[in-house]
Amino acid sequence: MIKKILFIALLSVSFIGFSQNIAEKTVKELTASPNPFTNNTKITFTATQKTSVFFTVKNVLGKTVFKKNIKVIQGKNTIPFYKNNLSNGMYIYSIRDKKNITSKRFVIQ
Repeated sequence: MIKKILFIALLSVSFIGFSQNIAEKTVKELTASPNPFTNNTKITFTATQKTSVFFTVKNVLGKTVFKKNIKVIQGKNTIPFYKNNLSNGMYIYSIRDKKNITSKRFVIQ
């Protein structure tokens, strides 16, 4: 009986460790510079693989004000973002791949 319990516990721990390795983030080191900005900023990040991502900007109420599908390369990527007709204030920008979403904030002055 104890051998069965230990086997199940070992199997569970092995499965959890394996699952965490599969869910490795594609996007790392997400930043906006300058932040805050008045007219434009550059969104930079490092991609662990070549893929397609969605770049999204939402206002503080959660309304999507900008969305774009972008093909990224492995390594450093830069997305220029222009204020256009957006009001001054805080916004949440995010990069979403097939499995993960990475989000941060920027401020338009």
